[in-house]
Amino acid sequence: MVRILFVCWGNICRSPMAEYIMKYLAEQAGLSGVFAIDSAGVSAEETGNPVYPPARRILRAHGIPCGDHRARQMTRADYDSHDLLIGMDTVNIARMKRICGGDPEHKIRLMMDFTDQAGDVSDPWYTGDFETAYRDILAGCTGLIAETEKGR
Repeated sequence: MVRILFVCWGNICRSPMAEYIMKYLAEQAGLSGVFAIDSAGVSAEETGNPVYPPARRILRAHGIPCGDHRARQMTRADYDSHDLLIGMDTVNIARMKRICGGDPEHKIRLMMDFTDQAGDVSDPWYTGDFETAYRDILAGCTGLIAETEKGR
C-alpha cells in the first residue's frame, strides 16, 4: 500500500481537494486498495475547520464527493507513517522539511512534479481561481497514479 499525505498551508483548500480527487481517481481505476490517502497543513491556523466552501463546490461540480474533512496540522510523525508527502507549492515544501527535520528518505515531493508542468499549484484562497487549482491537482494526481502503476 502506498501511503500518501497531501499538504498545503491550512488544509482547507488544495490538500483536501487533492485527497478527494486522488481517492476518486483511485476508486475509478479500481486501485482503492493500493493507496491510503490523507491530507494536512503546515500551519495550525485552520485546525478543525472543514473544507473551504468554494473548494467543496468545485469538487462537487466535477462529480467528486467530499467527506467530513477537518483540517489538521502536519507533524513529524507523518514523515514516518507515509511513503510520499506531496506539497502544493515550494513554500509548503520548505515548511514540510522544517517540520520533519529534513527529508533523508526523499519522500517529500512537489505536486506538479507528477505532471509535465513545472511550478506550484497556486493557492485559490488568494487567487479565487479554484478551477485552475482543480485542474493542476487533477493533473498531479493523474500523474501520481501513472507513476505508481509503472512501479508496481
